[in-house]
Amino acid sequence: MPYTKAHKLNIREKIVQNAANEFRQKGIKEVSVPQIMKGAGLTHGGFYAHFANKDQLVAEACRKAIEETINLLQGATVRKEEAAKLQTVIDYYLSTTHRDQREISCILPTLSSEISRSSEEIREAFTLEVTRFFSFIAGMIGKNNEKSMAIVSSMVGALLLARSVNDPELSQNILEASKRYAKEMAALQ
Repeated sequence: MPYTKAHKLNIREKIVQNAANEFRQKGIKEVSVPQIMKGAGLTHGGFYAHFANKDQLVAEACRKAIEETINLLQGATVRKEEAAKLQTVIDYYLSTTHRDQREISCILPTLSSEISRSSEEIREAFTLEVTRFFSFIAGMIGKNNEKSMAIVSSMVGALLLARSVNDPELSQNILEASKRYAKEMAALQ
């Protein structure tokens, strides 16, 4: 008896979720299709029943990861007043928790440099997700797209640098200085 459409969608979602987690932790090039399938509890042979190629999976994993980041950040702001929501997002995004827990962290600082050398399919999907993240932040600052681009770029760059240095004090200083700067930038009219 063939699998139901719902079963196939659930399996696909499981693969995409595992891929998003793996890409967050290791990057795209360091993760193979067999590793992704094994992590999802499946065999490598079933991959092509769900995806045309790895690029399609990367594109979908980027969508999934940004969706999860936005949901996580929205969850952190649920009980906050409107004026405090962006402050809360900045505090969480530039926290040691977000820096250290790559498996749940934003995919933007992890994959941006790798995506810039990827296929057009991946870059197109990533561009849509970056734009969605800009819009999420813009929604907290009165639809100011230019300011949201600057704030997001600052946060992503700060998180990338904080993860890259091997000096814990410097890493913490990067996060703290960037938090202050992002909050100042958000407050500017």
